This record gives sequence, structure tokens and C-alpha cells, in this order.
Amino acid sequence: MQSEFATGGGPVVMLVEDFQDTREMMRRMLELQGCRVVEASNGQEAIELSQRGGLDLVLMDLNMPVLDGFNATLRILEYERTRDVPVVAVTAYDSAEARAASRAVGCCDYVVKPLELEHLAALLGRLLPTRAEAKADA
Repeated sequence: MQSEFATGGGPVVMLVEDFQDTREMMRRMLELQGCRVVEASNGQEAIELSQRGGLDLVLMDLNMPVLDGFNATLRILEYERTRDVPVVAVTAYDSAEARAASRAVGCCDYVVKPLELEHLAALLGRLLPTRAEAKADA
């Protein structure tokens, strides 16, 4: 089953963030890096959108209404079509407990907001090249 996100352009990043202003700023930063952005405002929307397939990366806010990022990450990574998609925890709260909890649910990295463009570029460079190569080989 082909994804509506899988055609043309750069890597597809799902941005999960409940604050519209933050989502807009991060979307623009991702687009500057050549990414196509899929947006969700809570964890439940993220789960629903992830099932369309074609995602290369998920940037997951941890504290959101409806369904938090911890539970959304668990659910996204339990599905076959999304189990290998890297999920990065994105939060305004930097604590050892939140870092450990994000690793426990399957997040591959943890970044603290506000996210700077240089840090985002380094993160994308670290997580996306192997996924782009894998898609080219498929």
C-alpha cells in the first residue's frame, strides 16, 4: 500500500506538537532543511497519520492533550509499517526522568525546545541519510 506522503520531494517528517506557534516555527525550520512536513497537534492524531506510511522521522512532543507523546510513541512503534521510523522526543522539560522514560518507549534521541536550526540540521543529518539510502535501494 503506497502512502500519500511517499511521492516526490525530500524526507517526510511528522511533527507532533500541540502549540500551533511552535509547530509553525519548527515546520519552517524543517522545510529549510528540505523536508516535507506532516503535522499533528496531539498523540492520537500522530497515530492516525502514521498509519498512512511513508514517514522517515517523527519529532514527538512529550506533553500534549488527548494522548501524550510517550503513549503515542509506544503505539506508533508497535505497528509493522512504522516500527523502524526513528522517533525523537522533543520537549521543553529537560530531566533525567523524562530522558529515561522517552528511551523506554522507544525514542532514539531527546532534544530540548527551543530547537535551534543548527541542532535540527545535525539531528536530521544523523538520522535521515540511512533512511534515504534504504528507500533508494527498495
